[in-house]
Amino acid sequence: MTKTLRWGVLGTSFISNTVAKAIAESPGSRIEAVFGRDATRLAAFADKHSIAKRYQTIDELLDDADVDVIYVGLPSHMHASATIAAAKRGKPILSEKSLATTMEDSKAMIEAVRQADVFFLEGSMYLCHPLVDKLAEIIRSGTLGRISGVSGYYAANIWRKANPLGMGTIYNLGCYPVSLLHLVMEVAFGPDAFKTRQVSGLGNLSTEGTVHVRDAALTVRFGNGVLGSIQSTDTFGNDFAFVIQGDKASLRFKTNPWLPVAGDNIMEIKTYSGSVEEVVVHAELEAFGCQVRRVEQCLAAGAKEAQRPSPSWSNSVEIMGLLTEWEADIKSQNERAT
Repeated sequence: MTKTLRWGVLGTSFISNTVAKAIAESPGSRIEAVFGRDATRLAAFADKHSIAKRYQTIDELLDDADVDVIYVGLPSHMHASATIAAAKRGKPILSEKSLATTMEDSKAMIEAVRQADVFFLEGSMYLCHPLVDKLAEIIRSGTLGRISGVSGYYAANIWRKANPLGMGTIYNLGCYPVSLLHLVMEVAFGPDAFKTRQVSGLGNLSTEGTVHVRDAALTVRFGNGVLGSIQSTDTFGNDFAFVIQGDKASLRFKTNPWLPVAGDNIMEIKTYSGSVEEVVVHAELEAFGCQVRRVEQCLAAGAKEAQRPSPSWSNSVEIMGLLTEWEADIKSQNERAT
């Protein structure tokens, strides 16, 4: 019989609740222990998910020999310290997106898991879903022709809930269209296509406490001439868009590509002669359930990295490279304007 994976959950936030539900629904996993600093929230979370072991320090949970794998559901600025500590204990790790909030932390995380020789996956859960497998298949088929442009938009009014030390919309929401842009470029043009680029970022800053980006726009020109346009905001709305333009046809998502569901997920291909084809991808699990299953499969196979479309370690660092460039350009532009 396959061993049931015993998870240790770091954090009691909304996203930890969502992942805990997916873990509980998988026949191959269960939650062994949870960490939370606030005793009241910790008790409520543990009671909700029927978790017996409750720790108020990260080290206590990481030292629990009954915990097989760690889920890091902490704010983005805490991902590095938790991941490095877990790696030192030899624990496999699923850590929330974005990878971190700085390149220094991002590289330190990957070096730690490499040195420890443990499994690590950044939690861009939608990349584990069959919808993204189908997208890659369409790009490879040549149906769209040569890709010339990509545009994406993600908006959600979450700024009151988000920890400002997580550094704002780029790392909370912008990471979704940027990671999908990364996948499109890799599938269409190979693993080096994302590396050569020019970046221009504009945005609005919050000056309440830690300075961070609330509304962000990015334009990027890759070395092969492909243009990308990305926007994200956490100050208003609840909306999404993602379009890929080829020289034969364009593809757009009719359902949210970053929250694919159990059931029907829909893309639309429109040729420039006017014909329209709806592509329906039916899935057994929603994105978080697919992510838990992928971790289970990887650990059963002894893999240290997940297969594509999930991000490899180097993919995650490359994505962070563009996110941090985007943030830096916005702050630089705002400094010049004042």
